[in-house]
Amino acid sequence: MKYNFDEITPRRNTNSYKWDSTADADVLPMWVADMDFRTAPPIIEALKQRVEHGIFGYVKVPDAYYEKTIDWFSRRHNWQISKEWIIYTTGVVPAISAIIKAVTSPGDKVLVQTPVYNCFFSSIRNNGCELVTNDLVYANRTYTIDFDDLERKASDTAVKVMLLCNPHNPAGRVWTREELMRIGEICLRHNVFVIADEIHCEFVYPGHTYTPFASLSEELLQHSATCISPSKAFNLAGLQIANIIIADEEIRSKVDKAININEVCDVNPFGVEALIAAYSKGEEWLNQLNVYLYENYLCMKEFCESYLPQFPITILEGTYLVWMDCSALQKNSEEIEQLLLEKAKLWLNEGTMYGANSETFMRWNIACPRSVLLEGLNRFRKFAEDFSE
Repeated sequence: MKYNFDEITPRRNTNSYKWDSTADADVLPMWVADMDFRTAPPIIEALKQRVEHGIFGYVKVPDAYYEKTIDWFSRRHNWQISKEWIIYTTGVVPAISAIIKAVTSPGDKVLVQTPVYNCFFSSIRNNGCELVTNDLVYANRTYTIDFDDLERKASDTAVKVMLLCNPHNPAGRVWTREELMRIGEICLRHNVFVIADEIHCEFVYPGHTYTPFASLSEELLQHSATCISPSKAFNLAGLQIANIIIADEEIRSKVDKAININEVCDVNPFGVEALIAAYSKGEEWLNQLNVYLYENYLCMKEFCESYLPQFPITILEGTYLVWMDCSALQKNSEEIEQLLLEKAKLWLNEGTMYGANSETFMRWNIACPRSVLLEGLNRFRKFAEDFSE
């Protein structure tokens, strides 16, 4: 392998939200969803060149930005995007909030599939909308969709939007084309607009394929908005760059207005340079990263089967976020998070923040060198053993 993902890059005292949110230097953070790998070398080189210029004024997004985005999704994901469909912004969460603002009115209902990324809830609440949940069904270490319940919920005329997480965080599902088509058909039938958060689309493991929701049909393309970003794939979250893809001109105009109302219409020069470098020169690095992450998952799976059989983890089809069932501890996840911090110096995300039926789950971020992953697993193992005594 050309790139060394086993290398440990210290992150403490770099103003890292993940690593510097506690003063306790013994805590191992495996919570916030950024990676502990240095980004692809071509991106670092592009940023160095930009820094050497020494002037960091307002940026005019160049044609290359659009061209590289369009080429990447065409070549890698067989999705044809037009330049005029693209609205750039500072991140996927601001994008989601702006789209909700554009296509709903206060009091409207927004449908989500729980457990799901916690910022969905704040984006809905901050726009004065009401949350409606289509709870995913957990069985045999994976999640499936209750389509009958989805149909019932979508048939409520107050439901105007569905937030779709594809691939899904934290369930680890990469929705199949058939599942996405069924979602789309239900939403079309009941005139529910789909906002697809596809930020994790580059992390897909053997036997699974990411399908952009908007690529399924012309009708679904016109009835959806897709949020994408290189931030997860290339560990660029702090550079704050993302894109919204909207084919419908009228809706795109409303979203563009909302982006400006929310004042997330200006991006920084480093995000622009990073995206161009990532999509033009970062693919080999990303491909090797995916192999490494999948091996991390297999390592964790084997470890849990051998030493933590009472703590099953979901089958990971995509993302680098592993969902662990900790019901054996007979504690809710908020208590587990605090106990792990106190007793094991291990920081995981408590499941409750992701919504319904998550009270006994914990979310692991395994995007780290394997030695760090094993350290975290051994800390959890000792914690579990001490807890049972």
